[in-house]
Amino acid sequence: MKTLIAIALILVSARITHGQDVLSLTECYRLAESNYPGITQRHLIDLAREYSLENAGKGALPRISFGGQATYQSDVTQIPVEMPGVEPLSKDQYRVFAEVSQPLYQGGTVGALKEQERNSSEVEHLQLDVELYSIRARVNELYFGVLLMEEQHRITALRKKDLSSALAKINAMVLNGTAIRSSAASLEAELLKVDQRLVEIESGADAYRTMLGRFINEQIGPDTRLERAVFEPPPDVIERQELRVFDAQRRLIEANKSMLAARRKPRLELFIQGGYGRPGLNMLKNEFDLYYLGGLRFTWLLSAYYTAKKEEQLLSLRQQSIDVQRETFLFNTAIQLSEYESEINKLLKLTEVDHRIIRLRTEVRETARAQLDEGVITSSDFIREVNAEDQAKQDLALHQTQLLLAQARYHFASGH
Repeated sequence: MKTLIAIALILVSARITHGQDVLSLTECYRLAESNYPGITQRHLIDLAREYSLENAGKGALPRISFGGQATYQSDVTQIPVEMPGVEPLSKDQYRVFAEVSQPLYQGGTVGALKEQERNSSEVEHLQLDVELYSIRARVNELYFGVLLMEEQHRITALRKKDLSSALAKINAMVLNGTAIRSSAASLEAELLKVDQRLVEIESGADAYRTMLGRFINEQIGPDTRLERAVFEPPPDVIERQELRVFDAQRRLIEANKSMLAARRKPRLELFIQGGYGRPGLNMLKNEFDLYYLGGLRFTWLLSAYYTAKKEEQLLSLRQQSIDVQRETFLFNTAIQLSEYESEINKLLKLTEVDHRIIRLRTEVRETARAQLDEGVITSSDFIREVNAEDQAKQDLALHQTQLLLAQARYHFASGH
């Protein structure tokens, strides 16, 4: 029993911490998109499409209608010869009827309507994909913000370690009378400034972790390790979701054109009508009577041609507008990619120089440490060299993180 409880606790603990010990940028993308409130819209779009397609399909089912009328006429049909048992028709006439009709040919309106609904649903789906994809830009800023803060914390902690080690050495020299107290005081003051800097960094890192955690609906603590993303050069092709939206919008317009053409075609249907009124079908019988009739009905709405040409021109203009929007989007995206590419090349060169500066600053700091131990330089001189090395490392950390962010932005802008 104890063994089972222990196993259960281990499983619960693993479930709670799953996804929190190590996080990748790709996983953050996935979690952020699944946590986005708008994701529920996808299900609603699917339901609306199913309902619309079902309704469109019912256009081929028999149609049932009820009607009635009561009229008063200025004149009625009369027979110029009086006939026994034949009364003149009343000028007030009444009729109620029910009709059932079965469409035989509708010009393809049912199929066109279904295609219209499918394309409309596809446009909505793709627009939602664009909205979800845009979340990645915000995730990039927060994710690499955490990485930068963590790297700054690591470098500052190393700086504190160097200063603490030097302070311990100076304190020992003060006790031995080979150094003055002011040298130790300078190092202590600098250590306090480092502690302040660590507090600022930790506060900033916590803020970034909190915001990123809200985006992905996960607890991100100081122990959570964010993987440093590795970006391969993407293909030189733009594959943004917006391009799929433009293509789907063009298909929707083509479906609208098909519907417009279908509405101009004639209709053919079977029908049967039954009613009760005065007079019935026998116009010589001036009394209420039942009646029925049935047959084929042909209709052709010629008035649909009045506006057909202008409506087609409007749809063509919308297609041209979509084409212009697509070209504008590709143009602006290409410019943006060029900017990111230039930024990446600049940061690659800066990081290369940063490494050389750090090697030199480290040599100078190590020499200064030896000189401080020998009493050749003061603690202020040593602090200056430590700070110079620290600044070089901070510059490298900043440029490396900026490089990763620029690469992430390039991948985002290109759609890869």
